[in-house]
Amino acid sequence: MSNPDLPAWTEPFLDEARSRLVRTASLGHIDRQWAWGGASGAGVKVAVVDSGVEGDHPRVAGRLIESVTVEVTDDETRVVPDESVDLYGHGTACAGIIVGLAPEVEIVSVRVLGADLRGKGAAFLTGLEWAVERGVQVMNLSLSSKSERLLPYFHEVADQAYFRHICLVSAVNNYPGLSYPSTFSSVFSVAAHSVPDPEVLYYNPAPPVEWGAWGVDVPIAWKDGGMTVATGNSFAAPHVAGLVARILSKHPGLSAFEVKAILSAVANDPMAAPPA
Repeated sequence: MSNPDLPAWTEPFLDEARSRLVRTASLGHIDRQWAWGGASGAGVKVAVVDSGVEGDHPRVAGRLIESVTVEVTDDETRVVPDESVDLYGHGTACAGIIVGLAPEVEIVSVRVLGADLRGKGAAFLTGLEWAVERGVQVMNLSLSSKSERLLPYFHEVADQAYFRHICLVSAVNNYPGLSYPSTFSSVFSVAAHSVPDPEVLYYNPAPPVEWGAWGVDVPIAWKDGGMTVATGNSFAAPHVAGLVARILSKHPGLSAFEVKAILSAVANDPMAAPPA
């Protein structure tokens, strides 16, 4: 039975359910030290497609290098330069988690959500397309669209990213039901677990969610230099994005497929006791 106090899709990663997960076979020499040991995210650009990023927030630590926003006028979209602001706090929270794990990443903010944390699917799609062309290596997508009309266009841009070796890390919706692009197989789909450790990662072979990361009662950066504690799949995804950035920092040029294989090889044993 689902817990109404937790986001949807988190059940496979909770204490009482992890016995149903599997641990993938070891890939020989691949362990966490090989995967990201000593890596800081240096040389990796991560796009945070969200509500903006507050560039001077202490948790962002000066790692924001570019900010743009998607304007929508009469069904036409265009990407324009933006101030380093966050209209809600959500994007800053995600950026802060990523920087906390990979302190030398470069953050690119793509603002597609407004002060009410809502936005148009067309703006989201345009932001994704822009980030693909911008040449980032990782995107954090703690948002999704349920638009059936836009589904093929989201699928197309997700494929473009995949074949350009861009890792799309996407939170699944907090509520039941399909949303895009998190349900696409090329994407790193992420839901929340409750183990308070940013490097505890679970692999789930049953779709639509592949990865479980810390997303329950997470201390996060917030608007106007603030901090808060929150729960959501939104805050699980940037933990995975930060780890992916560290892998790519240490092993440049890997494909998204290769990064997924590495993550599955080093995922935590779901039967083991969580770290104290």
